[in-house]
Amino acid sequence: MISKAQFDKEIQLIITNAIREDVGDGDHSSLSCIPASTQGKAKLLVKDQGIIAGVEFAKQVFNYVDKDMTVETLIEDGSPVKYGDIVFYVSGASQSILKAERLVLNAMQRMSAIATKTRQFVDLLEGTGTKVLDTRKTTPGIRALEKWAVKIGGGENHRFALYDMIMLKDNHIDFAGGITKAIDKTKQYLKDTNRDLKIIVEARNLEEIKEILQSEGVYRILIDNFNYEDTKTAVKLIGDKCLTESSGGINEKTIRDYALCGVDYISSGALTHSVYNMDLSLKAVD
Repeated sequence: MISKAQFDKEIQLIITNAIREDVGDGDHSSLSCIPASTQGKAKLLVKDQGIIAGVEFAKQVFNYVDKDMTVETLIEDGSPVKYGDIVFYVSGASQSILKAERLVLNAMQRMSAIATKTRQFVDLLEGTGTKVLDTRKTTPGIRALEKWAVKIGGGENHRFALYDMIMLKDNHIDFAGGITKAIDKTKQYLKDTNRDLKIIVEARNLEEIKEILQSEGVYRILIDNFNYEDTKTAVKLIGDKCLTESSGGINEKTIRDYALCGVDYISSGALTHSVYNMDLSLKAVD
């Protein structure tokens, strides 16, 4: 996975680009009718229920827009919220609050939806020892926010991008000429380029599981689109030789049954690509 420093850099890039996109050469709606000296206060109001996420991100946004703004946090990231809850108050120049408003809301609504869905999956896995992973099926440009939200919801992050882990999927295997060739070429590449990256290999059937196990150095096997019985068989074949991960259309109805097959991880693109934003609003306080 990427370092904290690199992750923090991604967050700053998101903020910089989002403000550039939204504000441009100025928030002329505010500039035209609100004096620069006007001070104000607003509250982040919940109009839904679920798990709140993005509070710490919001603080970074406010600080980026205007370092003199202050935030009073009432509810922390990862906490359950309900209709009518106030998450925080922000105080400072009214123009600054309005300049930051849309980015804060867009991000928190999305992040809270992802955290809520992740928490649902985590709760379904309670007692199994299996952890839920996100994927790269994220919204272009805001992956760091969405993966942050998964962590807030209690899930785990898969690789961040193409550069921080090797993942040999079906197309890699087919283009490389087979599983063993793909693994051998990968290990040689890592040696030649002096890179230390973990290797995950996808298996489409039990025969491919057996072939993967003939190679050393595989960190995790992706048991993709297997039924329950074949998943149990795959887990037994793999044993403690490497970690296991189930994937492929797993949802709320099937996730616990796959976990009971004994896999270490279950990855789900639905955590980030199939959510409905939590309803939040930022309202001025008298």
